Amino acid sequence: MQVKVKLLEELQCIDLKIDGRQAEKDLLLQQMNDLDREIEESRLSLDTLREELTALQGEKEESEKTMAVEADIIVRSETRLHDIKTQKEYQAVLKEVSTAKKVKTEMEEQIISKLGEAELLQGKVADGEKNLAALTGNIGVRKKEVQAQLNKLDAVIAGDQSQREATTAGLNAPLLNRYKMLREKRQGIAVVEARDGSCLGCNMQIPPQMYNNLYKGLELIVCPHCQRMLFIRAAETAA
Repeated sequence: MQVKVKLLEELQCIDLKIDGRQAEKDLLLQQMNDLDREIEESRLSLDTLREELTALQGEKEESEKTMAVEADIIVRSETRLHDIKTQKEYQAVLKEVSTAKKVKTEMEEQIISKLGEAELLQGKVADGEKNLAALTGNIGVRKKEVQAQLNKLDAVIAGDQSQREATTAGLNAPLLNRYKMLREKRQGIAVVEARDGSCLGCNMQIPPQMYNNLYKGLELIVCPHCQRMLFIRAAETAA
């Protein structure tokens, strides 16, 4: 049984290393996601500016169409003035011309305003495109660096997994299942050292007879308090 407990201790050391490296890998993967999100947010911001510019250009075109219609009304109405015979009709046409000129002036002012807004937006779009290109380049370099770290970490984890498989080959299924269950319940620590009559996992005293049985190494001893599997160091056994 001492051999199996020693294998369990070794297995736990391997698993804790894998846990730590997996946590490191998760952080690197999160960095990759954060970098992708940074680019996506920049791209969405640029798309919003482009949409605003497109909408503004559409509004300007509508104002230009309206202004053209009103200009046509003015020309036709002023031409009609020469043929009008009654004062009432003459006044009506004059009012029509006045209204058309007012609308035309408003459209001209709107077009000038929208041209100014469009110029500002075009500048923002141009800046956004430059910033996105620079950001994409910088993040591309950073992603390559992170990917290199991930590749290196994967290789190390693969080596740990091979070592783990070799270690578990010397353990039977019931013992492995018990170890796995304890790891899940006890925050990754299933096997702990017993020293000076205490379990170092929960720091509780172990019954003397149970502690003495640890020296014999004939059976698997578990802490009566935390149920972790116990082992004793060779140095203490010799002492």
